[in-house]
Amino acid sequence: MTFIKICGITNLQDALAAVDAGADMLGFNFYEPSPRYLTPSNARAIIDQLPASILAVGVFVNEPIEAVKSISGESGIAACQLHGDESPEYCRELSQDHFVIKTVAVSTGLDIESTKAYDVEAIMLDTRDPGLRGGTGRAFDWSVAQRAGQSVAKLFLAGGLSPENVEEAIATVRPYAVDACSALEDTPGQKNHERMRSFVRNARNVKP
Repeated sequence: MTFIKICGITNLQDALAAVDAGADMLGFNFYEPSPRYLTPSNARAIIDQLPASILAVGVFVNEPIEAVKSISGESGIAACQLHGDESPEYCRELSQDHFVIKTVAVSTGLDIESTKAYDVEAIMLDTRDPGLRGGTGRAFDWSVAQRAGQSVAKLFLAGGLSPENVEEAIATVRPYAVDACSALEDTPGQKNHERMRSFVRNARNVKP
């Protein structure tokens, strides 16, 4: 079964609706320039009311490791998703006591072998956009993810996933997890509950 992550959660109502829809993981954005930015204390107020089965993931961009550790403790997240230019050494150190998802921006000619340099729990493939961090809302060529899946044990697929294409994406790539955000929103940070339900329902339609 492919796990489902809904990212950019900013309020309890949306978090509980995502859980009710059947999401396995929720993402909380700690990158301050993002319109979905949440303070660690506000994230904690939401995470404390989630079922224990939900994996709370913090999204970071080029944050000093000590800051990541501090925010992790204050917010109560269980995993760190790195969306910046964090080095393999940075990831290796953080992975010593954190579940780390390293995001790799897909571009023409991506060297899949380069992902092996990151000693992390999981790799996420997302669309490259120099002006945006933490999601672009645009899909990329899934054949790249197909190739990556042959060498990456836990592959997260992101980038433009929506209720309309998630079924095809999972059937094509067979990733460990899928991650969606902007396609499930009315406005940045405000989720559309029906689209979240549709996203999860369509993702679950794919047969193992």
